[in-house]
Amino acid sequence: MARILITSAIPYINGIKHLGNLVGSQLPADLYARYNRARGNEVMFICATDEHGTPAELAAAKAGKPVEDYCREMHAVQSELAEGFRLSFDHYGRSSSERNHRLTQHFAGKLADAGLIEEVLETQVYSNADGRFLPDRYIEGTCPNCGSEDARGDQCEVCTKQLDPTDLINPRSAISGSTDLEVRETKHLYLRQSTMRDQLDEWIDSKTDWPVLTTSIAKKWLHDGDGLRDRGITRDLDWGIPVKRGTKDWPGMEGKVFYVWFDAPIEYIAGTAEWADANGKTDADWERWWRTDKGADDVKYVQFMGKDNVPFHTLSFPATIMGSGEPWKLVDYIKSFNYLNYDGGQFSTSKGRGVFMDQALDILPSDYWRWWLLSHVPESSDSEFTWENFQSSVNKDLADVLGNFVSRVTKFCRSKFGEVVPEGPAYGAAEHAVIDALQARLDTYQSHMEAMEIRKASNELRAIWTLGNEYLQDAAPWSKFKEDPEAAATSVRFALNLIPFYATLSEPFIPDAAATMLTAMNAKADWPESAADALNALPAGHAFTVPEVMFAKITDDARDEMQTRFAGNS
Repeated sequence: MARILITSAIPYINGIKHLGNLVGSQLPADLYARYNRARGNEVMFICATDEHGTPAELAAAKAGKPVEDYCREMHAVQSELAEGFRLSFDHYGRSSSERNHRLTQHFAGKLADAGLIEEVLETQVYSNADGRFLPDRYIEGTCPNCGSEDARGDQCEVCTKQLDPTDLINPRSAISGSTDLEVRETKHLYLRQSTMRDQLDEWIDSKTDWPVLTTSIAKKWLHDGDGLRDRGITRDLDWGIPVKRGTKDWPGMEGKVFYVWFDAPIEYIAGTAEWADANGKTDADWERWWRTDKGADDVKYVQFMGKDNVPFHTLSFPATIMGSGEPWKLVDYIKSFNYLNYDGGQFSTSKGRGVFMDQALDILPSDYWRWWLLSHVPESSDSEFTWENFQSSVNKDLADVLGNFVSRVTKFCRSKFGEVVPEGPAYGAAEHAVIDALQARLDTYQSHMEAMEIRKASNELRAIWTLGNEYLQDAAPWSKFKEDPEAAATSVRFALNLIPFYATLSEPFIPDAAATMLTAMNAKADWPESAADALNALPAGHAFTVPEVMFAKITDDARDEMQTRFAGNS
């Protein structure tokens, strides 16, 4: 039994996320977690809400609420939506937790002890209109690299270039929109990650199995221009983790907090500790996942994230872990994703363009969205959501192929043999041919899931479903029944045995439908090592029930209505 630690990039607390955010980290991470649990591996799947920094403060101010209250409320909302999409986190924490406060301050102290923290007197943008310093994300302007007019003071989301607020052209306050800005002096702490360039470069080179997207972004940040730059890890904000050197005050840093991108990844560790706290476990129970001196040396650690998060997870967070000098677990594999675009453009909260997680669940059950998103996940390039494609995938894959198969065979059996698996003669050449084909497909499916090749895995699962439909169509027990009811019984028994087989393999993608199939067949999930064994699991006389329609088709009218509803304002 392997031990798999899985973390998904933690979403900002500021509002409900759209489908592109979901498929860029949390959903594929859940797929991998569910698959590994089904294979009998021990899994720890951690995520959290990212509650510090500018996004939280601005969203709270817009909502007219104290930031602590806003974060608490939005954590509850995001937790509920995660449950709605059946995201199977072992713990969904909060970066504002006491555990993360202590652990972030601990890492800062260790880095300072190692000479990797430098106090820097720097110039920073001050807004006269707002009466305060403006940290990076409080400043917007034109990117000097690509010309995007909506770049933030820490990074341009269009070209992903790392920026400082003073790099922006025509900067403005994100709070008031004021351009009455000036540069003043303030003191901050910097992580001297440039001194670790060679160490990080060697570590990244050792990850020969990483996706090209992950490695290329990391290498670009390491070597382009001036190469890896030291990074400020404190900000002039009220909300956040107070700057301390371990448990001690840090002279000169009074009133400052740690930068959100310093403390956020540390929540992966803190969140595992929170899991232990919430479940009556000891420190040893979470340390075995994170401390190589406490048993984590045999853990496989996999991170899932969108490409905009790659630089922090390949460079800054590893620099923090390595620089501490302590035996913390480093990531083994980073599965990164491109962007999901929406119907010819981009998702936009401000313009109401695209489908957001709460809206999606109001329209259709989570399995519809899970299947489309995972089967179209933006692995090798950006992908695009269109309503025509969504309708086609749901209607063809889920309704026509999987749902129709389950409905036809269970209803036919009930009408001719009752709600029990019929006996009939032993399987013949036709059934054994399908078993051989299923075994080959099963082996390929498992190899794609192990490699986290999600699109390929979904294609293989669809092909497995199709084999059952083709068999049922060729066997035609409804035509065979009058002249040879025993042969028809054999075909039905074989087809009924396919249902729990399909349910088990499909559970990582469509967990609700899988549960429906297993309940109907009075069966439990048991990952098939052998297709032949799986197709003999339900004996003659085994009782079942006919499930309700598993997937309703999306009509053209419904598709057009949804397309209009979520087109947004121009």
